[in-house]
Amino acid sequence: MRRFCLTLTFLSAFLSFSIAQKQYQLKSPNGKLELSIEADDQICYSLRHENTAIIVSSPISMSLSNNKILGVKSKVKNIRRRVIDENITTAIYKRSEIRNRCNELSLTFRDGFQLEFRAYDEGVAYRFVVTENKPFNVIAEEATFNFDDDYMVYIPYVRGGKNKKVEDQFFNSFENIYTHVNLSEMGTNQLAFTPVVVELKDGKKLCIAESDVESYPGMFVRNANQSNSLKGVFAPYPKETVQGGHNKLQKLVTAREDYIAKCSGRRSFPWRIAIVSSDDKELLDNDMVYKLAAPSRLEDTSWIKPGKVAWEWWNSCGLSGVDFKAGVNNVTYKAYIDFASKHGIEYVILDEGWAVNLKADLFQVVPEIDLKELVAYADSKHVGLILWAGYYAFERDLERICKHYSELGIKGFKVDFMDRDDQAMVDFHYRGAEIAAKYHLMLDYHGTYKPTGMNRTYPNVINFEGVHGLEQLKFSGSENVDQVTYDVTMPFIRMIAGPVDYTQGAMKNGNKRNFRAVNEEPMSMGTRCRQLAEYVIFEAPLSMLCDSPVLYERESECTSYISDIPTVWDETRALNGKIGEYISMARRKGDVWYVGALTNWKKRTMEFDLSFLGEGKWTIELYKDGINADKIASDYRKSVIFVPQNRKLTVNLAEGGGCAMKIYKK
Repeated sequence: MRRFCLTLTFLSAFLSFSIAQKQYQLKSPNGKLELSIEADDQICYSLRHENTAIIVSSPISMSLSNNKILGVKSKVKNIRRRVIDENITTAIYKRSEIRNRCNELSLTFRDGFQLEFRAYDEGVAYRFVVTENKPFNVIAEEATFNFDDDYMVYIPYVRGGKNKKVEDQFFNSFENIYTHVNLSEMGTNQLAFTPVVVELKDGKKLCIAESDVESYPGMFVRNANQSNSLKGVFAPYPKETVQGGHNKLQKLVTAREDYIAKCSGRRSFPWRIAIVSSDDKELLDNDMVYKLAAPSRLEDTSWIKPGKVAWEWWNSCGLSGVDFKAGVNNVTYKAYIDFASKHGIEYVILDEGWAVNLKADLFQVVPEIDLKELVAYADSKHVGLILWAGYYAFERDLERICKHYSELGIKGFKVDFMDRDDQAMVDFHYRGAEIAAKYHLMLDYHGTYKPTGMNRTYPNVINFEGVHGLEQLKFSGSENVDQVTYDVTMPFIRMIAGPVDYTQGAMKNGNKRNFRAVNEEPMSMGTRCRQLAEYVIFEAPLSMLCDSPVLYERESECTSYISDIPTVWDETRALNGKIGEYISMARRKGDVWYVGALTNWKKRTMEFDLSFLGEGKWTIELYKDGINADKIASDYRKSVIFVPQNRKLTVNLAEGGGCAMKIYKK
């Protein structure tokens, strides 16, 4: 690892002058972003990008239980500046190495805290650090984002929040499509979960996100007074919980404390991030959440094996042409294992149903399942097994469950139905990651909030949901949801936070006119090639094949593309994109490139600049929408062509369409 850090120590005379002036500036390495901090009666910050106002004067503070308000009438004690320039080697990510380059300003205050600011070329971040080593509670945090105009914003509201009290919105699935409205039009009592994106002047955009959220609640935002402003909102600490919810697998909060976090002493708090783009495609490939997260706590990550998963829940164990009753039983899972083994798919998941229902006890297995036999069979086929686990059942006996199933040969758990991000639930996520790693188990946190860098700190936490994924299209009413537009919006916003558990791969596909919600033979919205492209566009180190093995066997070309594609990468490039309209991305593993593109409900011709390939003759396996894909969404064409000498390739995308490529040296 190359690392270079420069700390500037000020002479006392200069230091005294700086403290007296009460205003501080911090610029990005390229000089385009300028962060201004005013430390007077109230600490405020503002941000500019070249000649564009990004955030205008916005107060920040933190109220503690000892009657201190950090950031109000706080006096600067000393100042430290440094340059950070290092390479971060990643374990499981969209690139093998990240350059972490920024300028940092740290202000130490007389009343026992620090504020750390960092300016990157792509955005800025700040966080509070409490330096006194005494227990305290955080009563509230003021995180404000003020703007100079009534801009449009992409907001994922808490589902159903319009008709709920604010305190009832903290329990939610973190799954919703985006609402595109002016700041002033936001519902004043409706919470939205982050990240969110604000459209600014000059075609620029701001993404508000957070990183290193450990032992602290996640941040929602709302517009409290129909102004040009977004304000952070945080769930109070749970005072009382009861078992309940989905199949008695959740903890429902019945009362909350009058504080948002309890702390044992000196600690740092989450980074508040403002990412700035001049071109939408810059949002498709941003590393700030990962860079600001705590480094990996695992000395050895070689046992963590990302890959693809044959999954039975979405297709309702949809086997046909067999001589047994398909369902939650050993013979069905052996069929999925056989399919995975044949196509080099690393895992099979046993989703909800393998443990006795309504018992919330993962040691009670239904009589139709013999896990020991299944593990042995899967091992003989070089396939790993992952078990679904409801949150309450998993958390109540965490270490014993991890120890037992690790020794049995299980490779990981898909943990579901957390549906909160208050401090207690965030603590569970870290505790679960640590104990699972102890027993060499991977975790897929489903039914949970967005990632905030935990995939760097605990790389065994390989996936996170917090996304309106393909599973939503099984349910009645999904005909009224525009999933196609969501697919070309979410990667610019939610995926900035980290990987998604979207669960793509449908072989039954519907266009705008004939899509319908079907629970047992579900379909995707958009074309077949759209489904293939999503394996390139969407980041998911543990990628699901959501459909039936029967359909995949019938669609051998598509299955070959999906089964071959990597799930972690050496290099990622955003080629082009516009929020809500289209996306194209390229990713490399070794010497092979994959390219994917998506469009909204508008058919379009997309040109791909493949000059990044360099010299030599390159072959493209191209999957593109068929000429009749506007009528029959599963229509596609595969062709094998050479990359043109000018490195420019033009492809037509159907309505709701996409294209996918595999590119390699001849």
